[in-house]
Amino acid sequence: MLFTLPLLLAPALVAAHGAVTSYIIGGTTYPGYQGFSPVSGAQIIQRQWPDYNPIMTVTDAKMTCNGGTSAPLSATVAAGENVTAVWSQWTHQQGPVMVWMYPCESGFSACDGKSQKWFKIDQMGLFGTALNSVDWGTALVMATLEWSSKIPASLKAGDYLIRHELLALHQANTPQFYPECAQLTVTGSGTASPSGSYLTSIPAYAAQSDPGVTIDIYSSTATTYTPPGPAVWTG
Repeated sequence: MLFTLPLLLAPALVAAHGAVTSYIIGGTTYPGYQGFSPVSGAQIIQRQWPDYNPIMTVTDAKMTCNGGTSAPLSATVAAGENVTAVWSQWTHQQGPVMVWMYPCESGFSACDGKSQKWFKIDQMGLFGTALNSVDWGTALVMATLEWSSKIPASLKAGDYLIRHELLALHQANTPQFYPECAQLTVTGSGTASPSGSYLTSIPAYAAQSDPGVTIDIYSSTATTYTPPGPAVWTG
């Protein structure tokens, strides 16, 4: 099958960290990328990434879509409906989940995600009070291997990238970023678009010194946590 890994790649998969490998939209499952070498001609909605090793700095060019290039397909989703990302594995329990979108006004092939147009539609960081705990968004991903987010109901129809990002904070002062992008065509009668402080560029949506990036969950006495980047836009 097109998306089956060769046996010789199995040890690498087991030793790796994790990435979004499929999407559930409107009851349909859309395969994503699952290997460590690009699959020529893969008919998927996900921008193909070269690997899912961690990205270590917010300024790394791979932060945009983990180095992923334009995909041949897109999935249609109505504004107000959910997009569920699915991981084949995930191994870290401390850190936030962030879900972003980016408008592709000129179509997907010309959409590189490099302008200041990214906005968050969903996130979950620490939902308890102990940093060194499993009360984190990424712990929920580890438990369920899924994350479901609502496309804002008032969002203007059009082509968009959706970017799922897990930020692992389990190593002190050594953040690990894991982003992947897929292509969506949003339908509906919405006319809203975010502006101002809701918009940012990726890479560099926050400073490497941002407390949400470099926090030491073992020594910090903080009882709250704010994920890096702008606030969530709900429409």
